[in-house]
Amino acid sequence: MQETAGTQSPTRTERLTLSDVTIRLGDRTLLAISAAVAPGEVLTVMGPSGSGKSSLLAFAGGFLDPAFAVTGRILIGEKDLTDVPANRRHAGILFQDPLLFPHLSVGGNIVFAIPPAVKGRVKRRRLAEAALDEMDLAGFYDRDPDTLSGGQKTRVALQRVLVSEPQFLLLDEPFSNLDAALRQQTRELVFSKARSAGLPTILVTHDASDAEAAGGRVIEIAKEEQA
Repeated sequence: MQETAGTQSPTRTERLTLSDVTIRLGDRTLLAISAAVAPGEVLTVMGPSGSGKSSLLAFAGGFLDPAFAVTGRILIGEKDLTDVPANRRHAGILFQDPLLFPHLSVGGNIVFAIPPAVKGRVKRRRLAEAALDEMDLAGFYDRDPDTLSGGQKTRVALQRVLVSEPQFLLLDEPFSNLDAALRQQTRELVFSKARSAGLPTILVTHDASDAEAAGGRVIEIAKEEQA
């Protein structure tokens, strides 16, 4: 029987909660938000550049610059992640740029993210190849990431995130650098994968069509209201 990628049988996921989160920079409040995101649900936070959207994801991921002041908590299920280091939060993150490692092959990028509990080079390679096959990228394991199109890079980045078995997913405008036709196709793919893996997901964007494609709740942040 063919090996399947870790995305086929995800670990059980739980509700993601942002509890009374307020982010400030100096004397300016960027945002204040409370929300609960169920497994498989996509919460969209919309607003213009500078409104605090990416700062919210950085807080959720555990890598917010200490120049920002934050109150409130983030929880996964009943577990409080607020003071948990970023590398132990198990957050899956997709940025505008796929950020593939240029010194690794396409397959090597995915192998890098497979949990250490999966032992053996052969088994790890099989899982990476299965993940590529799911994305219609069979035979791409040994390719240089620089030879991929933008859409292909995004698909590899998505599978790299999913094989890491994250507890939740953070999307920082990952579709903004794609052309219109590819953007719609990639949106459908990302949201479908998030739902099938049962991942609570937060999307930040300034594009209303992203929010429409996500199909979940939308929280709008207006920069002019944050003074």
